Amino acid sequence: MPWQDNSGNRGPWGQPPRGENGNGRNNGGRGPGDPPDLEDLLEASRRRLRRAFPRGRGGDSGGGSAGGFPFSPKLFGLIAAGVLALWLFSGVYQVNPGERALVTTFGKFTEIKAQGLKWRVPFPVQAVEIVLVDRTRTTELGSRGTGQRGAEALSESLMLTGDKNIADVTFSVDWNIDTSPQAEDELPGPAKFAFNIENPDIVVRAVAEAAMREVVGGNRLEPLLTSGRGDVSERTQAIMQEALDSYDSGVHIIRVNYQKADAPPQVRDAFLDVFNAGSEAERRVNDAQRYYNEKIPLARGDAQKILEDAAAYAARVTADARGQAERFNQIYNEYRQAPSVTRQRMYLETIESVLADMNKIVIEDDAGSGVVPYLPLNELNRQTPRNGESQ
Repeated sequence: MPWQDNSGNRGPWGQPPRGENGNGRNNGGRGPGDPPDLEDLLEASRRRLRRAFPRGRGGDSGGGSAGGFPFSPKLFGLIAAGVLALWLFSGVYQVNPGERALVTTFGKFTEIKAQGLKWRVPFPVQAVEIVLVDRTRTTELGSRGTGQRGAEALSESLMLTGDKNIADVTFSVDWNIDTSPQAEDELPGPAKFAFNIENPDIVVRAVAEAAMREVVGGNRLEPLLTSGRGDVSERTQAIMQEALDSYDSGVHIIRVNYQKADAPPQVRDAFLDVFNAGSEAERRVNDAQRYYNEKIPLARGDAQKILEDAAAYAARVTADARGQAERFNQIYNEYRQAPSVTRQRMYLETIESVLADMNKIVIEDDAGSGVVPYLPLNELNRQTPRNGESQ
């Protein structure tokens, strides 16, 4: 239904027509109940600006006269100099000990700076990225945990060995940023680390897991648990360093700490039984080898002694036989020259050898006629030892 003004002097919201008061007289364009006029608000704002920025000494602070900001070339120079000084000062930066500053010019790497107070051409010409190089970082793989992280750690620690067993491997990698000198046309290690890889921790973790799986897959389970631990660490470190160098990552692997390798929990008891049986078999083999090493040299030594004694006996008997034969030949030659004398001599020597051990003295009848023979009674009373008896 269209609106109708029944009173003739009120608007659709019960207000009198614009420009008249309640009595129908004009009041400058608004009545007591009208909202503020937009032009009045703008005029009030202009008066405030004139009071805040007077045109000169003779200006009307009350806003009666037209005013403006006192702009001059000198003031513009001061403002420009201040802005330039702030811009230049914003290029000052500090490089702390153990850090390196990577300077890029329009986004391209230009130089690397060591510790100290440095300056660069401020934005947007040059930018600086600070990299902490004097720090050893550690990435652990296979450490047990709870929840989702524990499941991830368990999955990355279970690896298949070369003899088709499953090993639960836990190890850690110590690494830092490579600061060794590079070729002239090659980026330094900190620049490679900052610009060539996005998330170094994730990269090192992925490379470490892949390298360890390669090494474990090329070995049997037993060396991984016993004697091959050092070799596993060295080979894993070499494979990791080769892969990271191919990425130009700027990462240097310090060491790989091979902590442990166990069988999975489901078969751990059975595996321990098998391992203990293998250890017992190895112990027995070692005992047998030790016994062999003890007895065989002794037997060989006894055999060699017997051979040497036999050789010595043969040499002695041979020499004695030759001596007897030579003596017989000499006696035979003497016998041919003087048979009677030789027979008498042989008789006396034979009797002497036969009666040598007897405790008797034989005196001929005509040996001491008229003379009392001297008899060594002390010698006669002494027992003469027989063959095989000790005196």
